[in-house]
Amino acid sequence: MSVLTGLERLLCSGMRPPRRVALLTNHTGVDRAFVPIYQLLSTTCYRPVRILVPEHGLYGQAQAGVNISGGTGPGGLPMVSLYGSAVKPWAEILEGVDCVIHDIQDVGSRFYTYTYTMFQAMRAVASAGVTFMVLDRPNPITGTRVEGEIVEAGFQSIVGPEGLPIRHGLTAGELALFFNSEFRVNCRLEVVTMRGWRREMWSDQTGLCWIPPSPNCPTAGTALVYPGTCLLEGTNISEGRGTTTPFQLVGAPWIDGAAWCRELARAELPGVRFRPVQFIPTFSKYRSETCNGLFIHVIDREEFLPVATGLELLATASRMYQEFAFLPPGSGGRRFFDLLAGSDRVRLSLEQQLAGREILALGRPGVERFMNTRNRYLLY
Repeated sequence: MSVLTGLERLLCSGMRPPRRVALLTNHTGVDRAFVPIYQLLSTTCYRPVRILVPEHGLYGQAQAGVNISGGTGPGGLPMVSLYGSAVKPWAEILEGVDCVIHDIQDVGSRFYTYTYTMFQAMRAVASAGVTFMVLDRPNPITGTRVEGEIVEAGFQSIVGPEGLPIRHGLTAGELALFFNSEFRVNCRLEVVTMRGWRREMWSDQTGLCWIPPSPNCPTAGTALVYPGTCLLEGTNISEGRGTTTPFQLVGAPWIDGAAWCRELARAELPGVRFRPVQFIPTFSKYRSETCNGLFIHVIDREEFLPVATGLELLATASRMYQEFAFLPPGSGGRRFFDLLAGSDRVRLSLEQQLAGREILALGRPGVERFMNTRNRYLLY
């Protein structure tokens, strides 16, 4: 039996009080016939008055970090950007709105900016006295596994709200409940739950088609490795942007792919094998340069640990190559790698040449605390 998403359950729920709504959504906010939410709600008591657009745009067309502009969207609805340098004041965004409805497919990793955008929107509606409704969707990499560093105080950013590990094992609705209580957002929150989803389900077990939620997450397989290889974004190793298999293909001009694979084989990482490759990125790091590296083949997704794998990639590369480097601090004085990792502990541990499993163990107490807290917000 296919999973019914929160959107589909809302459409079947019968009459509710009329509401003027702002839709926080993108191209993933569709039913199983791929009809978008802004069309579906036009025949209900919910009246969409504007569309709020996260990173990558309404159609998922923009590359990472590209400013998103507003304008006029489908059906003549005003479209307001929540990502970029020209975001409007929230008082203006929420003018004349009774409810903000969130319907976006997430990937299960806190790096993904959709998570922080939802958090910011919840804080804004709380101040404005507006209801926030989450139409829940599956976590594509299951809701059973939790991995990676907790974001510590001082390292919160758009790639990581404080208190979340890299792989959180929550749905968007559960994340909203977590934010609302643990961060004392205290907005009027409604979560429309799914029907038929079980925590151990992978994306291809839900009966729902995979829609790439952003340009560099083309498959559910990408989403699985992403919690580990996204950490490479904070270094001078290419994470495979500009290729057809980003985050599964990694490397740099100065790497010996075969030697790297041999070194990683010694770590005996579960559920994964590595194959030496060459690739030429069409954009991003090392554009038009030949890179040597490896392809990550997940051979057993039940055993595979993406964060542990990502840390071992970093540990071996930093030990083997003097060319390896972390990207320099940005304008705010913080390194992007530290924001991705959630603290400076991972970077400092790598500089001390600790192994990936040793670094992972350092963050385990924080993960255990999160697991105890997380249990209060599980809906499935």
